[in-house]
Amino acid sequence: MKLLSVLMPRERHFFTLFNRHGSLVVEGSKALIQMLENYDHNGRREEWVKKIQDIEHAADDVTRETVALMHSTFVTPFDRDQINRLISRMDDILDLIQDTAESMILYDVHAVTPEASHLANLIELCAGRVQSAVGLLSSMDNGPEILKVCQEIDALESDADRVMRDAISRLFREEDDVRELVKLKAVYELLETTTDKCHDVGKVIEGVVLENG
Repeated sequence: MKLLSVLMPRERHFFTLFNRHGSLVVEGSKALIQMLENYDHNGRREEWVKKIQDIEHAADDVTRETVALMHSTFVTPFDRDQINRLISRMDDILDLIQDTAESMILYDVHAVTPEASHLANLIELCAGRVQSAVGLLSSMDNGPEILKVCQEIDALESDADRVMRDAISRLFREEDDVRELVKLKAVYELLETTTDKCHDVGKVIEGVVLENG
């Protein structure tokens, strides 16, 4: 009994870390939207990139803490490989948000298109669902609700895929500047891939629920 009382707080701390990372994913998605909404203010673009970088670095710290806890804990809340994949896939989301923000500056993208804004909004919606699903993981009694949230992530990722295809199709039909076409196509692909990573997180969480529920 004494052993269990020592182990349980460490086990529960995993969920604290998952929740902290989920909050950072949402924070990063909101910062990206704010950057795009204020993109015309050229002098502030670097400020938003720096903010996103800081969020991503904070998430890296949570990832490292989670991995360290996993290696030092005898009892984990679920399979170690699933823990590693969950926190790594969550980290991938913020990596891509950072890549998108930095790429827009490096590519010297002149203006934000409606399609880019639409994709960023879908990322924010996906990020919110990721945070919700992760927050419910502490109890397998939440299994049906978690699976429902994962289905919503899947639907949002499908929406993003459609938006990206339509956006690229429009680019090739209407954009005469080849350089701008290449730059925007790369940005669209980064944004859509970010929703793919949210989808990957949903699949890991689904696996956790189905194996442990």
